[in-house]
Amino acid sequence: MGTPEFPDLGKHCSFDDCKLIDFLPFTCDRCRQVFCLEHRSYIKHSCPNADRQDVTVVICPLCAKGVRLIPDEDPNITWETHVNTECDPSNYEKVTKKKKCPVPGCKDILTFSNTIKCRDCLVDHCLKHRFGPDHKCPGPKKSEAVFPFMGLLSRSRKEESKPNRAPTSSSSTWATSFLNAASTVRASAEASMSKLSTEISQKLQIAKDGMGQSSSSSSGGIGQEECPQCGAKFSSVTTLVDHVEKVHERNGNRPGVKKVTIDVCPKCSRGFRDPVSLVQHVERDHGGTSRT
Repeated sequence: MGTPEFPDLGKHCSFDDCKLIDFLPFTCDRCRQVFCLEHRSYIKHSCPNADRQDVTVVICPLCAKGVRLIPDEDPNITWETHVNTECDPSNYEKVTKKKKCPVPGCKDILTFSNTIKCRDCLVDHCLKHRFGPDHKCPGPKKSEAVFPFMGLLSRSRKEESKPNRAPTSSSSTWATSFLNAASTVRASAEASMSKLSTEISQKLQIAKDGMGQSSSSSSGGIGQEECPQCGAKFSSVTTLVDHVEKVHERNGNRPGVKKVTIDVCPKCSRGFRDPVSLVQHVERDHGGTSRT
């Protein structure tokens, strides 16, 4: 077997009636023996382990599910395991019952190739009844209101209006609790709004009072301008200045009469005989600045 250069080249076929030397032999993946090209298949060399990796599935007549038979295990045991664990007879109708067109009188079976879903009623129909007039389409569903739970609330109110009927369903209980929560939120919102409006009115009243005080203080200065020489009172600084110029400056050349200079505040136009008093007035009443 082989050649002088490669004495281990080639092997005999393991089939009893062949024993052919093959330089490119095949090894069976089940029985792990070597065969030639002719006997390499499971059937040709009658492989005893040919069914080791075969997949055999049996359809259950009760639930229409596939049951895989496990190699080296009795099929009866596999069947009993399926019946006791995962067999559901209610699934038989879902699998075996074929879906038909819902139009009365139509017996067409709906398959993948002849099924059309209506865009308005969202129901599957056959090709013959795919249009709305053919299957009497009711049209698109009406959109719900802005608040979808309003219908539930109205229904719960109707149930509460009946004294002899006690709410037994969980939906009515949920609607009642939701209604109570909504009323609580509304009451708290109304209380917050009233409190806010009260605070706003108080702030406005305080602002109005401050404006009134400032106007009264500014008006209180009218008629308080007093001549430093004769004590006469005037309504404005201009009238006081005219009085001083006309009355006291004319007598300024008289012996014993001292000339008086009046400084005017650039902010409020009040007159001061002493410049120091003017500076103190500006710092105290106008924030320390005399700029107009």
